[in-house]
Amino acid sequence: MAIAVLASLAAGVCFAVAGVLQQRAAATRPDTEALTARLLGRLARDPLWLCGIGLAVVAYGFQSLALAFGPLSLVQPLIVAELVFAVPLSARLYRLRLGRREWSGTLAVAAGLALALLSARPHGGDPRAAGPLSWLLAVGAVAAVVCGALATARMLSGPWRASATALAAGAVMGTQSVLLAATVDRLRHGLLTALATWQTYALVAASVGGLLLIQSAFQQGPLAASMTVLDATEPVVAVTMGMLLFDETIHTGWPASAATLTGLALVATGITALDTSPVIAAAHGRHRAADE
Repeated sequence: MAIAVLASLAAGVCFAVAGVLQQRAAATRPDTEALTARLLGRLARDPLWLCGIGLAVVAYGFQSLALAFGPLSLVQPLIVAELVFAVPLSARLYRLRLGRREWSGTLAVAAGLALALLSARPHGGDPRAAGPLSWLLAVGAVAAVVCGALATARMLSGPWRASATALAAGAVMGTQSVLLAATVDRLRHGLLTALATWQTYALVAASVGGLLLIQSAFQQGPLAASMTVLDATEPVVAVTMGMLLFDETIHTGWPASAATLTGLALVATGITALDTSPVIAAAHGRHRAADE
């Protein structure tokens, strides 16, 4: 169990630094490149961004190690600690000092996510349980959320715009997690079986689309406005789709449900506090000024 805890925290630190490096690189790209393939093409030539991607790969390695020695209900809440490392590090790079509001908002999101995941503890399920109609409805609902978030982002500016784009990114990455589970299940029956199913190709598309949305969110605003929303949205979408498609179950009843709702309320409060923070807005202003 100790290995699982240490590996989870190591994954959180690596994810945090990876996010900071990627956001730092993406913030230098002009607004015209947002949500375009050109953004990824330019970033792929940036050594700082490539270091961030490399660290993310290392983080996934630590996460895999943690899952080999501990349950998902322990590992995932600990990895959420990345926010506690990432937001202060990003602020320091922009030479900003976090106040009580910013620390409280960051801790509220991290603690809220950990509480919600620990209390819900999704388990069980069968990746082959869903039929074509169920998949169509679920993917269609996610597509509607993504389109709505991106349309809203176009009407916003500053941290709120980054948060709206991160919401779209989180929805896509949550769907990617579900598609990955379906693909891995089919790989157990052989490579040809996996290649013969649409989920495998949808997984590739979701991975590329999610990467583009994440980098666009990083480009549009400070890390505190994007990573917090991304980290909150991805597990919510993944758990919801897992329940609808795979018949996964979560712990319910008065104590567990109350704790889950409290955790989600803390997440929403923390995100709002960060997005309306003058310090976070100043971070956005500084990285925009640095581009010009």
